[in-house]
Amino acid sequence: MDRLTSMAVFVKAIELGSFAAAADALGLSAPMVGKHVRFLEDRLGIRLINRTTRRQSLTEFGCAYYDRCRVVLAEAEAADALAADQISVPHGKLRVSMPVHLGRRCIVPILIKLAQQYPSLELDLSLSDRFVDLVSDGYDLVIRTGALESRAGVIARRVARQRMVVCGAPGYLETYGWPQQIKDLDAHHAVVYSRLNRVAPWLFPHQDQPATEVAPRSRLRLDDLDAIADAASAGMGLAWLPQWLVRERIEAGTLALVLPGQPDFLYDCNCLWLQTPHLPQKIRLAVDALATTLPKLMG
Repeated sequence: MDRLTSMAVFVKAIELGSFAAAADALGLSAPMVGKHVRFLEDRLGIRLINRTTRRQSLTEFGCAYYDRCRVVLAEAEAADALAADQISVPHGKLRVSMPVHLGRRCIVPILIKLAQQYPSLELDLSLSDRFVDLVSDGYDLVIRTGALESRAGVIARRVARQRMVVCGAPGYLETYGWPQQIKDLDAHHAVVYSRLNRVAPWLFPHQDQPATEVAPRSRLRLDDLDAIADAASAGMGLAWLPQWLVRERIEAGTLALVLPGQPDFLYDCNCLWLQTPHLPQKIRLAVDALATTLPKLMG
């Protein structure tokens, strides 16, 4: 008998709880399932399963052997999948969740270009600022900016960094003055981002120290970055926004950068996916495409 096949039969019998259930799942007879298990026991010289007329249970060694068999079978499948990747193209549905504005402006164009390159690839894209769960929400890939919580079984790869800048309308700055230092922000109005009744502070790096947090005086709070940029362009106050979002407005002269000597805060932009023995080709290609192109769009 083939050892890997017998391992697979043994694992299936343990997962399903009986030889009969494993036989139905694998298209074998129950006696054949028993033969595979006995083959392993004879080869190892030790019992894997305690059997009675009413029930069966793993021996102490059987528990340890079951865990190792699962690892071996997963690695074997990963090796086969790796070979398959070399002779195939990405196909099937790729479900991705991403922030609204970053997704619309930067991420979606990259993924569309990838889909144009691989006609067998389907895209199911969700643009939402809510936090999603890879498992319960069924996403292949999640893209988020900012600090991440450590989660078991989830892989994160930084693919770009989002530069945050303070800007204001030239007319507003002529009226209220151009801030030169962080402390000068106290004298200014601000248009700030607020979500779930929480106002996000403005962050300013300071050498190797934790970033300085600033809560500017504001009378206009919004949960939409484009709306914040619109309000700042209309002279309602200063705004702290991603550089990629306001680049065209700065070039057009409707917004101007301030705090010229202050280093900009950088938010990491990460791709997250579930840990797996073999990363599906469609996910790997999407992450690589984002890591190659996204920094150019967000820089």
